[in-house]
Amino acid sequence: MAGQDESASQRVSQDELFFDPQELGADGAPTGVEAEQVSEDADRITTPFDPESISIETQSTTVDLLLSRLREGMIDLAPDFQRRAGIWSDVQQSRLIESLLLRIPVASLYMAQQANDDWSVVDGIQRLTSIARFVEPDVVGMTPLTLRGLDYLEQFHGRGYQDLTGRLRIRLRETQLVVHIIKHGTPEAVKFNVFSRINTGGLPLTRQEIRHAMIPGPARGVLAELAESPAFGDATCYSVSSERMADREMVLRFLAFRLQPPADYRTYDFDQFLADAMHRINGLAEAQRAELEREFRQAMGSAEAIFGEQAFRKLRHGQIRKSPINKALFEAVAVNLAELDQADRNRLVASRHEVVEGFRDLMNDWDFERSISVATGDPAKVRRRFEELRKLYRGVLEHA
Repeated sequence: MAGQDESASQRVSQDELFFDPQELGADGAPTGVEAEQVSEDADRITTPFDPESISIETQSTTVDLLLSRLREGMIDLAPDFQRRAGIWSDVQQSRLIESLLLRIPVASLYMAQQANDDWSVVDGIQRLTSIARFVEPDVVGMTPLTLRGLDYLEQFHGRGYQDLTGRLRIRLRETQLVVHIIKHGTPEAVKFNVFSRINTGGLPLTRQEIRHAMIPGPARGVLAELAESPAFGDATCYSVSSERMADREMVLRFLAFRLQPPADYRTYDFDQFLADAMHRINGLAEAQRAELEREFRQAMGSAEAIFGEQAFRKLRHGQIRKSPINKALFEAVAVNLAELDQADRNRLVASRHEVVEGFRDLMNDWDFERSISVATGDPAKVRRRFEELRKLYRGVLEHA
């Protein structure tokens, strides 16, 4: 009995060494996705650019002018942002309106200018939506906001915009807001770098939130649909949080490497690689996008059938605890499955025990482990992880 206790203790102790930290959401809760260790240069602008092409314009505009742009469809609010966790409560929205009525300055808005002079809101969606919901709710297709939970203007509790005096309505519409606009023509890598430094109430924007805001088009819908699909949920055990778009980034990584083979990946700017993929998805014909979606769902189904609840997670010999989802593994496991035909995928499912044991062995390879853990956008590491998974699948198929 003592020997058994000691063995169990050793196993648990060893398992603790395998624990991989997770990314955290807005509320500090784990997202279900392993935190990546990035290189020191990850947030630096590494691609040469002409400083003269950078143009960031700061405007002092009014609430009325912003509402006018909204009415004309010239501001893209990326409305599916509003469905995610973290949307402001009625009290938070009311207190913003209270601040405007009291002429208390509020945080600046950040926009990315599109080619047609439309603006995409990168930071300030909740603020702008709250204002529109109170003053012109039809513009954002929401129920009118009734003020509540006010700190100073308690006499306006329960009132809407139409209940204000004419003087207060004019004051609200003429309130000036500061808008920083990164003009069209500024290199996208520079835009991304600028927006990645913006804090929303102390919470940095995630890279996928920035891409989502900066790049409107069909890609948004494709990523949302696949991230919310049962195929993705089942394969990941519904453990990936949608709050900070971690799920959509994973889908985008798959699509990016289906559109550009890993062997051809050469850039050191992985964020730009993913942004380029969103542009490419936007440019595809509907039938091409449908084919990519079909491949994604098939890969998810095969991954679940082969790896079960360990799909896309680090799995080592002697490991007991289930690791969080690893984004780099997600790419390599799923894209390599998508490259196979259905017959070969079925053969891998039938030989799943050999695949899993081969994967455990692979996790003992230090170079492979580094390729899915540290600076995963490095071209050599990208090629390494994809090639090793390809060899694993091919080796099992040859002996099946």
